Amino acid sequence: GLESDESCEGTSETSYKDAIVFDGSNSTQKKNGTTPQENGIKKRRTTLPAPMFSRNNFSVWAILKKCIGLELSKITMPIVFNEPLSFLQRITEYMEHTYLIHKACSLSNSVERMQAVAAFAVSAVASQWERTGKPFNPLLGETYELTRDEQGFRFISEQVSHHPPISAFYSESLNDDFVFHGSIYPKLKFWGKSVEAEPKGTITLELKKHNEAYTWTNPFCCVHNVILGKLWIEQYGTVEIVNHSTEEKCILNFKPCGMFGKELHRVEGYIQDKNKKKVCMIYGKWTECMWSVDPQVYEANRKADKKGSDVKKQKPEEGSRAENDEADEMPEVQETVVVIPGSTLLWRISCRPPHSAQMYNFTNFAITLNELETGMEEYLAPTDCRRRPDIRAMENGDMDMASREKERLEEKQRAARKERANNEEDWSTRWFRLGTNPHTGTQDWIYTGGYFDRKYNDCPDIY
Repeated sequence: GLESDESCEGTSETSYKDAIVFDGSNSTQKKNGTTPQENGIKKRRTTLPAPMFSRNNFSVWAILKKCIGLELSKITMPIVFNEPLSFLQRITEYMEHTYLIHKACSLSNSVERMQAVAAFAVSAVASQWERTGKPFNPLLGETYELTRDEQGFRFISEQVSHHPPISAFYSESLNDDFVFHGSIYPKLKFWGKSVEAEPKGTITLELKKHNEAYTWTNPFCCVHNVILGKLWIEQYGTVEIVNHSTEEKCILNFKPCGMFGKELHRVEGYIQDKNKKKVCMIYGKWTECMWSVDPQVYEANRKADKKGSDVKKQKPEEGSRAENDEADEMPEVQETVVVIPGSTLLWRISCRPPHSAQMYNFTNFAITLNELETGMEEYLAPTDCRRRPDIRAMENGDMDMASREKERLEEKQRAARKERANNEEDWSTRWFRLGTNPHTGTQDWIYTGGYFDRKYNDCPDIY
């Protein structure tokens, strides 16, 4: 569930008057997030086969105590700290709020399009809220595909490098409206009480009708209390979204929670035109909702708030900060976003299912990602994540089998790498090639096409 009932409300009619049929918050949906079958939409599962395994009897300290300050990509973690999804599937969760891209395509004003793209960029990381399980590291050559007719997209990803671990993805609109692609190299570091993820890699969204390309990178993510206390997540850092056609930019500041937790989950920023003039302010929480408002109204409201807070300001109590050897206490979640009069709602998070806490805090969308639907095995690539036996066993609640399979797959991968080295062979990617992003001029993984032709004869045997 969510901290606030308000977060679960449907989107306001005035704010989304331009949204089209792909709106994920459409009122025809049932409470469990599945669209009724009679509307011609495939009904998908609303729960996992087995509830989450308890982590209470396991200590991560034995594994991590030698890793302070080091990168964790080469450290083997016990399976109990995983969630039953591959990182490739986790990336696919960017697409949960695809209706925001369709909304951007439908808008004639470039600033309004940037607002929708900014909302999409924030929504893409919203599923990480309370998701403290680690996704499985993809095997080299592993792939994942997803087609959602009702949301109007199809998606393909491939693990193109193992050291460093790089995941490339490509998604396109079913009606040729947009292309969304990128590559992610998540650098994980352990800092004693927390694990920090730096999501290196550029994300690109192209709106074909408007001949526009937007690029950005995701914020940092930190999981606190991996040793002691309740796990909690914050995201922080500056995200700069660039419209390479109009030279407009959106600067979003994901705020760290601060000493007293006042800024926890908050996002504030603005859109500027090519002359660097602020034309719109954006604010909200990545766990809740995002709003836009006129810059003058925003500044007037901020000054009024500051004047009021100066009167109430009190000296903080001494000793309120935790000692170094104690858990980083999660701040109390502050009041929901205070809406400035005249603001327009850009996005609101979808409700999670009532049993989410027993399902790794998955969203309705995430619950469906590893589902092996009837008839799917006939056409899925042999490298697709859904065929991974360790993830499948964990999803089914068989942790012993999952652990044995994970070890077997990792050993098989090591043996294949050793054989290639002995034969002086290089690894060949199947669906992506290393090239140059035409909009940023930086190195990027480019989709070469052909995946959905279903010709998988040369796919590697990785499972």
